[in-house]
Amino acid sequence: MHMFLRRTPVALATTLCVLAAGCGGDGGGTATAIATGGGTRMLTGTAAVSTFGLTQDANFYTIDTGAGLVFKVRRLDNGVSTQSAGDIASMLYNGAEYQDQARGTQVNSGFDYLYKGISAVDVAAETVGSDVVKVTVKAGNLTHYYIARRGEAKIYMGTYFTSEPDTLNLARFIVRVPIARLPNGPAPSDLRGNTGAIESGDVFGMANGETRSKHYSNMRLKDWQYIGATGTNAGLWIVRDNNEGNSGGPFYRSLLNQGTSTDQEITYIINYGEGQTEALRTNILNTYTMVFNDGSAPGPVDTSWLGTLGLTGWVAPEARGAVSGAAITGRDARFAYTVGFSNAAAQYWTAADAVDGHFTSAGMIPGTYTMKVYKNELAVDTRTVTVGAGATTGAGTIAVTGDPGSAAALWRIGDWDGSPAEFINGGKVTTMHPSDVRMASWTPGDYVVGTSAPATGFPAYQWKDVNGALTVRFNLRQSQIVPLTLRVGITDAFAGGRPKAQVNGWVSANPPASTQPKSRTLTVGTYRGNNTMYTFDIPASELVVGQNVLTLTAISGTSGTRFLSPGYSYDALDLIPTP
Repeated sequence: MHMFLRRTPVALATTLCVLAAGCGGDGGGTATAIATGGGTRMLTGTAAVSTFGLTQDANFYTIDTGAGLVFKVRRLDNGVSTQSAGDIASMLYNGAEYQDQARGTQVNSGFDYLYKGISAVDVAAETVGSDVVKVTVKAGNLTHYYIARRGEAKIYMGTYFTSEPDTLNLARFIVRVPIARLPNGPAPSDLRGNTGAIESGDVFGMANGETRSKHYSNMRLKDWQYIGATGTNAGLWIVRDNNEGNSGGPFYRSLLNQGTSTDQEITYIINYGEGQTEALRTNILNTYTMVFNDGSAPGPVDTSWLGTLGLTGWVAPEARGAVSGAAITGRDARFAYTVGFSNAAAQYWTAADAVDGHFTSAGMIPGTYTMKVYKNELAVDTRTVTVGAGATTGAGTIAVTGDPGSAAALWRIGDWDGSPAEFINGGKVTTMHPSDVRMASWTPGDYVVGTSAPATGFPAYQWKDVNGALTVRFNLRQSQIVPLTLRVGITDAFAGGRPKAQVNGWVSANPPASTQPKSRTLTVGTYRGNNTMYTFDIPASELVVGQNVLTLTAISGTSGTRFLSPGYSYDALDLIPTP
């Protein structure tokens, strides 16, 4: 049942015409009154005519941007479970409706369903100066803003909450557009024509054996600046800011789009509960912008001016700081390096220069951060750094000493880079289900060191109930019959899955389960968890000159079927002399 707090009586529609706009076309600079959340204000119009302005009636605030975009925000609850006070209820762009009229564009499933036991929503609108309209939605511990600026076909937004919305344990803003308006979204998440769910109601099969899911629209967070979809001469996009309030770091993946038989859904993740590797962040303003245009890719959006609007949680540029590093030595030239920063309050990242590794991360909220240098997605250096307001902290030259790939190995399968991309199906696992017909076999046969290749001979993932035992054959010379250490790296695991090793007749003890996200990951488009290395010390007495046989068995204290059985994703494995 939808409830609301705001009950301001409105007998007639009241129109606010902002500065430089005449009200009612009288050309005489008439004064107009509007009831807002803060009371009634008088604004004086001028002789100039402009479409920019704010209108309200009993049910909606209507904002005309003066740039072809007119949108409505629902003021009151109307008793429909898929609609709520605070929702965007209409988005007319160049005269065409881009809002599903049966459901709202909203945070989560509606502002009245964010917190358990709290359904009250308060919605208020006001003008700020002559060129801005601000709508404020308050629901429980969450405040959300819709902001329009004269002459821009954009809806600037900000979301702030002091506690995580707990009905779904996540926070995301979902734009719902009739599919006929924006039919062109990411193909992996286009569900039209599916033959039914094949996993958990959110992964679907197609008649040709391919798979689709909202999860397969994902990209690494550091790799995208905007998401969206297009139609005839139109595009609708969400352009992100620095995403400092999200959780999961620069390589975090989560759903972004979903195309259904009725809607194109564009989802901006503020905090998401699936595949989470760290606590969700609160008490931070998350800003992002909805952009309407002709379908071309949107450019960066300047949101610095939002600081003049009194938004809860806003941290001004002058109150922020930076970290700068002169160089990173000890890098592997084959890989890109990223420098990430995180603490309980915020997260940031920046790319290191490909030539010498220098970097700068600006716009950071003051505090002490864990700073990690990543070789692709594998942390190879970790330290702390403190950021002060209005200052740049120098990190000097960082010498990488924690790269496992720098160790001389008798053999190595894959690269120590925090990703399974170089293995069988490694380039497909983020955009399709492991059962998809486009996947190569998960059981390729024995891997022969010196003959086989990772891309065709070793799988990216291993599951207890799919390819539960993998065999690697390798030769040793007499001089190599010494104590050896097998290192096995995984990037993520499901249901406590981990590898157990056997070399010839020697069998390792059962290793402990790694600390990983509690939700599905391997079947919903991400291998991103907590990189973990398992080491197995093999006595020289168990090795032989000539062919040796390594068997890796997936073990777990829990069970499951096929691709939902305990499993893990590989980073690399190698054999080195025992240190």
